[in-house]
Amino acid sequence: MAMARPHAHGGIQRVVGHPDDHVRELDICCLVAGAISMPYNNYERWKNTPLEGEPFLSIVIPAYNEEIRIIPTIGAIASYVSDLGFPWELIIADDCSKDDTVKLVEELGFANLRVLKTPENGGKGCAVRRGMLAARGKYVLFSDADNSTPIEEIGKFIKALDQGDYDVAVGSRAAEGAEVTNKSLFRHILSRGLRMIVRYGLNFGVSDTQCGFKMYTREAAHQLHSAQTIMGFSFDLEILYLASKVGYKVTEIPVSWVDAPGSKVDTRKEVQRFVRDIFKIKTNDLKRIYSRRLNDYANRTRINVPA
Repeated sequence: MAMARPHAHGGIQRVVGHPDDHVRELDICCLVAGAISMPYNNYERWKNTPLEGEPFLSIVIPAYNEEIRIIPTIGAIASYVSDLGFPWELIIADDCSKDDTVKLVEELGFANLRVLKTPENGGKGCAVRRGMLAARGKYVLFSDADNSTPIEEIGKFIKALDQGDYDVAVGSRAAEGAEVTNKSLFRHILSRGLRMIVRYGLNFGVSDTQCGFKMYTREAAHQLHSAQTIMGFSFDLEILYLASKVGYKVTEIPVSWVDAPGSKVDTRKEVQRFVRDIFKIKTNDLKRIYSRRLNDYANRTRINVPA
């Protein structure tokens, strides 16, 4: 008996020959329409209905002059995450953009999307810090505005924190199983060099500190970013160093990553700052700056931190 069956690439392949073919085709179309409309309904609900209570997940995106990329990134994230079945919020932490980034995001008018604005440019690390400290979710994801690591990777991170008893999950382009696309030879060499510097300079076990896709428990996000002092490109180094110092359980998760065009990073300057910031981190620790900041946070929240 002839029938319709799923095509290998996800479409519907129709086999002609049965007198009720038109009925069967209609039934299949209805099923496909239902599969499409349900995610869309979830997305509509998320953008139009404010959350009641605490979100399960907060997603923080730092942005500086991202008028070209920010709306497609928001669309990709919102359409996917809305269909995962839990309450969530999206936070755009703008770093005093000079273009129409803020205007475009605010014009969306989404109920569960917040825009954090600042009167002056403080650096990427500063934008991420403001977003992380404002996050209300049980788990908090920091993701770059260029969507280089697709949001479809998020399930592995939630599982690591929700079922794997980890406090921090770090997206890694260096871990076994990672897929890296369009990365130039220069950036490959640079990445390896920076990893070697980190390994010997800070001595903690994360091979890829700079991938813009990291998830934290809310407590870890708030505690670590409260102690943060580096507000530029290499803030990740400091946060992961602090995570090791505090004793949080950290895991690296291999991700798919595409080298997206339009980066705002001046590679030469940032490499110099990267090396300088490693020395700053070691100096801060020797001066007990981190201990004081962590203790201040502990006094506000009544949690215990190591000396």
